[in-house]
Amino acid sequence: MDNYSRRQVLQTMAAGGVLSALPANAGFAEQSAPTNAIQIENQQPGTRDWMLSRAKIDAPSKYRCPWIEGYASHSSIEAGESLQLFVSTTPATRFRIDLFRLGFYGGLGGRLVASLGEFEGREQPLPEPGPKRLIDCHWEATTSLVIPKDWCSGVYVGKLTLLDEGTDSYVIFVVKDRRPCDLVFQCSDHTWQAYNRWPTQFSLYDNGVEQWYWGHSVQVGFNRPYGKYCQILDAPLSTGSGEFFLWEFPFVYWIEQQGYDVSYIANGDTHHDVSFLSRAKGFLSVGHDEYWTRQMFDHAQIAIASGVSIGFFSGNAVCGRIQFGESGREFERIGVFGPPGGTHEFSHMKTLEHERPYANELVGAHSTGPVTGGADWVCTQPEHWIYEGTGFELGSRIPGVIGWEWHGDPAPLPGLEVIASDFTQSSPGTLNGGKYTATVYPGPKKNFVFNASTCWWADGLSQPPGYVRPQVYTAPQGPNPALQKITSNILNKMITGIS
Repeated sequence: MDNYSRRQVLQTMAAGGVLSALPANAGFAEQSAPTNAIQIENQQPGTRDWMLSRAKIDAPSKYRCPWIEGYASHSSIEAGESLQLFVSTTPATRFRIDLFRLGFYGGLGGRLVASLGEFEGREQPLPEPGPKRLIDCHWEATTSLVIPKDWCSGVYVGKLTLLDEGTDSYVIFVVKDRRPCDLVFQCSDHTWQAYNRWPTQFSLYDNGVEQWYWGHSVQVGFNRPYGKYCQILDAPLSTGSGEFFLWEFPFVYWIEQQGYDVSYIANGDTHHDVSFLSRAKGFLSVGHDEYWTRQMFDHAQIAIASGVSIGFFSGNAVCGRIQFGESGREFERIGVFGPPGGTHEFSHMKTLEHERPYANELVGAHSTGPVTGGADWVCTQPEHWIYEGTGFELGSRIPGVIGWEWHGDPAPLPGLEVIASDFTQSSPGTLNGGKYTATVYPGPKKNFVFNASTCWWADGLSQPPGYVRPQVYTAPQGPNPALQKITSNILNKMITGIS
């Protein structure tokens, strides 16, 4: 078990909340024969070697790891396609690349799938900012590989490690497939890139004057490394991996432990091809899923019309409308999926188009009011099917799970129900004028759309190795049996139609 005893693994599972509130009809039990690709994959030996052990950040830049850093040629890629990896080392020195798929794997969180190198590194050029402040690296490829046919769909990291002194960082990509499946998990990589400040202050939020700008004429692109995450918490594992480990990995860890039949895609796949959604029974938006194109919105609505259920286990979702540039590897903010004045904190937002469709017409509710804040999950409809088996009563709470961005202003959609709601706070006990609403509304074919109204839902599912709990405004409290049961009720109903 990769130097970890069974007792240690069980302790890790218990700390992650994975031994409680198991769904009744989805489960992945060790004594049962695996029945889908995810269950078969998680029978493979796991390791914790995927974790960075010597992450370093250059203090003047605040975000980058110039000693070793890189990026991948694809955000998502299919088996049989060629992936290029671009790596820079300063100074020139030898390094290796180890590739891992991330999942449950007996509580260890990852599996080694390939080791590449060693390579002779070199310092690759830092590009000058282009029009609209675009940082577009055109580095020489370090290596390439054809994605093997037996690589299971999932989120993969390449761990880049200097051989002389061990400094390490990540590249990240998604392996996708097109098979029919129960659930599709969409990674929120548009938002990862929007907040990526590599190499210094070049995010979608910096126009060269302001560091939290919310207007037009700024581009960001995927041809560059991900710098360390810049908000809320100190997360060393975010070096090179965007926001995945912050808000999405606890969901991946839990859903694979449960044995659900899930396939993974990136935001761009939702944009390009509705069939990535329509092949499934349920589509999942997880974590911080702020930036969508109009095509993504349209494809989600087409999927709902065809009978796909959607779970927005996310906050600030479908807020900024973006448009891709010529290469398809860069984008800029061009509009807002919300009414004028709906998010009044951002002065530059009024310079953008506010046109229908609005996000609440898809999600059920959307970013509004003070946008940020924290709150408890407070049950408003204990008789609703999502609460079956939780023992919840009117006013029952899950502490701190709402934050740091949330949804309000529910749309007047036929059959929409508010299943949790309360006032948001700027700190414990201090209201900030906001009110979140978690919602469910029916689709046309016994499907439904669920909106959790929080970036932090996954915190209540598990606590994987390396996970750092957020604490701002209020704080979630970690794995919660009631939240796990609510989640399994939602996923099981997506799959079977029965709560």
